[in-house]
Amino acid sequence: MSKKELKTNAMRFLDRNKIPYEYQTYECDEFIDGISVADKIGLPHEQVYKTLVTVGKSGGHYVFVIPIAAELDDFKKLFDSSLTSSNFLLNEVISHIRQKNGKMMRPILLLLMAKLYGRICPETLHAAVSLELLHTASLVHDDVVDESTERRGQLSVNAIYNNKVAVLVGDYLLATSLVQVGKTHNYAIIEVVSRLGQNLSEGELLQLSNVSSLQFSEEVYFDVIRKKTAVLFAACTKSGALSVGVTDEQAEFARQFGEYIGLCFQIKDDIFDYYNSKKIGKPTGNDMLEGKLTLPVLYALNSTKDKAAEEIAVKVKSGSATTDEIDYLIEFAKQQGGIEYAVQTMLTFKEKALSLLASLPDSDVKAALTAYLDYVVDRDK
Repeated sequence: MSKKELKTNAMRFLDRNKIPYEYQTYECDEFIDGISVADKIGLPHEQVYKTLVTVGKSGGHYVFVIPIAAELDDFKKLFDSSLTSSNFLLNEVISHIRQKNGKMMRPILLLLMAKLYGRICPETLHAAVSLELLHTASLVHDDVVDESTERRGQLSVNAIYNNKVAVLVGDYLLATSLVQVGKTHNYAIIEVVSRLGQNLSEGELLQLSNVSSLQFSEEVYFDVIRKKTAVLFAACTKSGALSVGVTDEQAEFARQFGEYIGLCFQIKDDIFDYYNSKKIGKPTGNDMLEGKLTLPVLYALNSTKDKAAEEIAVKVKSGSATTDEIDYLIEFAKQQGGIEYAVQTMLTFKEKALSLLASLPDSDVKAALTAYLDYVVDRDK
């Protein structure tokens, strides 16, 4: 009996569609990166690509075809090595956090932006690791501040251990982020990461102070999401560009593009909170349970001036609203066109990002950035 031929999913797809192709084999005792594969099969690095496949809300598949010099293998190895410790408790908590690493969207974006302007280098990878560590630290701290018990579909660090452990682990991740950004030896990138830390803290404080306000301000909402989310994406794109040496104009272009993506990302996340889905990783209405009023309900409140809804919104801010009242406010936002308004606002920012890309010459990286933007808007979690 002949031995069954092993095939990858890509090979099966090509077979089904009767597309001719050639494949090469190589010895592999353990998982290796794309550059090592290229060396083994004797191909130039620029001719070998990494593919990442994800599914959007519409059910359509988005395929990111990334040059291997910009793939995530080297990033993941550096990220893992940066978190080695002899402390048993620390390793245990970090292991728990990394069970759900997320979609790696920020490192992918940083690496793509670096590839847009040059060649990936050690500065790029250290910057990517630093920003991902800072992002992870902010999530651990946020869960303590918000008293959240769930993160990415699993129990949060503070829920499994306690607030003291969560704060200390978050501090460790933050300190490790600073170690990594120091290894870039790039003052401009160090300043970006430092400013990011300030903005994330300011955004959290602004959100907390807004709880006591009786106003339902879209302006404050956008100020918060710029400082809590958009600024992180902007830091990734700007740091990626800076790591390969760019002009001030190119650095600002990269920053603005990242900010638009971040605004789209957060508005999409906020829309998820109005629907019931286990894919999202947090309960429906969780934002309101934490005293947050997001764009859909803010629009509904400001466009109708409905007194009953406003009274419930005030109770949401004070943390005294019941689950039934939150359910009512969610339904109210839907009925008054809040979701449609938020979607249209998100699409406006998407168009602004696309207009920036339109000024660039066509390339594989430009196409990948366009697909990335499509995914941010169309994703279902």
